[in-house]
Amino acid sequence: MLQENKRLLSLDALRGFDMFWITGGDDLIHIGAKVLGWGWLAVLSQQFHHPQWNGLSAYDCIFPLFIFMAGVSVPFSLGSRLEKGVPKSKLAKKAVQRGVILVLLGIIYNNGILVKSFSEMRYASVLGRIGLAGMFAQLLYIYNPSALKLMVQGCILLLIYWAFLSWFPVPGCPLGTMTMECNPASYIDRLILPGKPYLGIHDPEGIMSTVPAVMTGLLGIFAGLRIRNHTNQSGENKAQSLALYGIIALVLGIIWSYFWPLNKNLWTGSFVLIVGGISFLLLALFYWIIDVKGLRRWTLFFVVIGTNSIVIYMLSHFVDIGHTANALFGGLLALLGPAAAKLGEVISYIAVQWCFMYILYKNRWFLKV
Repeated sequence: MLQENKRLLSLDALRGFDMFWITGGDDLIHIGAKVLGWGWLAVLSQQFHHPQWNGLSAYDCIFPLFIFMAGVSVPFSLGSRLEKGVPKSKLAKKAVQRGVILVLLGIIYNNGILVKSFSEMRYASVLGRIGLAGMFAQLLYIYNPSALKLMVQGCILLLIYWAFLSWFPVPGCPLGTMTMECNPASYIDRLILPGKPYLGIHDPEGIMSTVPAVMTGLLGIFAGLRIRNHTNQSGENKAQSLALYGIIALVLGIIWSYFWPLNKNLWTGSFVLIVGGISFLLLALFYWIIDVKGLRRWTLFFVVIGTNSIVIYMLSHFVDIGHTANALFGGLLALLGPAAAKLGEVISYIAVQWCFMYILYKNRWFLKV
């Protein structure tokens, strides 16, 4: 039986798989579809675009999957400390500290340091959403590490958010309107969020939509508890349970979507449940293949990315990897035809980026927030 006190390799691999698609993998699909002209690749390429407002694509699952996985790690990172009697206040302080650091990193990612005036900066961010949603989910776990109670609390958050979007009045708009201009979440963000929202009148990582994102983290914690605490069950049974939870969440989310549209920008409850269900199913698959069946040789590529996920996210924004890739491989690519060279540019970019991450991995240099 798998020793659950050890680090879950499947979680690192899944995290790397998730990050790969926003650090070059999506471009590989897009360019490959254009260059190769394969029909199935063109269909897949369409899934790597966000819907303009309502709807769901595979690309929409990347962000919430990361928050979900951050939740999965919580019972492993905090559970043993709670069992050893570490004061809850100390763990809570660390959770808040991590949340604040990620918010600050997100602000730097969006704006640089002292590059823009405070009024021109965008304060909401992907890293900020991860930090705040993870922080509140961790605090709920620290003070009440019961799987059932955490799920009840998460459901209450979703219902409160649903009631808020349905009945909070927005001046000049009909009650319950879910357009970008009229929805209550965007309206409140425009009133209290400093700086400039990402889309002018709306920010997809705004303050109000962080509330349901906490449930995404709680779903991950629930999955982590299912793996860690049920030591009397086999890995096979745990994988099956994770898959079952995924199916249940998907069914509930699909039903709810008929009454509350799927919308990543607003992080609606139907969106939370459907992407949560997909996250459960992906975790079940990776856990079963890697940690239960022990098929691990193929995981290195993704583990190298997954063990330093924040670094690779920041790296792709602040370091001109494309320039390095062109300096190393540009001459060789120039000998190829235009189509092959275009595909080669993406592959060389991914290769250079991965080699840098491998150096960090090999030397065990990990950024821990």
